[in-house]
Amino acid sequence: MIREAMAADVPGMLEIYGYYVKETAVSFEYEVPTVEEFTRRLEEHKAVYPWLVWEEEGEILGYAYAGRAFERAAYSWNAEISCYLKRKGTGMGRKLYGIIEEILLRQGVRKVYALVTSANPGSLAFHKAIGYEELLTYREVGFKFGAWYDITWLEKQLCPLGEPKNFPTPWKNLKISLDK
Repeated sequence: MIREAMAADVPGMLEIYGYYVKETAVSFEYEVPTVEEFTRRLEEHKAVYPWLVWEEEGEILGYAYAGRAFERAAYSWNAEISCYLKRKGTGMGRKLYGIIEEILLRQGVRKVYALVTSANPGSLAFHKAIGYEELLTYREVGFKFGAWYDITWLEKQLCPLGEPKNFPTPWKNLKISLDK
């Protein structure tokens, strides 16, 4: 089941994210966030953008979310997307991305960005397979576990640009069914 993430899901999401922080250079964080910090991030994102979890039999197996890509008002029609899974190769990453991209499109977001570290070539291939285009690579910008890693920015255009009539709508203001 895919549904909106709630504060009660934070421990399950942190269990997944903690692995990426402690064991990989997929995340450039050095310390796993506290429950309080992760809950703050969740609520901050959910105020405007979707944050979804994949749950089976009461266990959180993955999550994906969108957030602000850049700070200034003129960037409001862009978003950044992230996804963390306990099990890869299930098709759930593709499904989570598809739902979030549909929500972003309905919100009025025109472009979505993903940042992928060179420690995660599978993610780079995944993003390209679902229509993201490589924009640029910052070489050796993240240092973790005694090595330097690149970051690749990818972009996907969700709809033609044109002149927007309104600022994007917070996702909570839309009637969205996650039953897919």
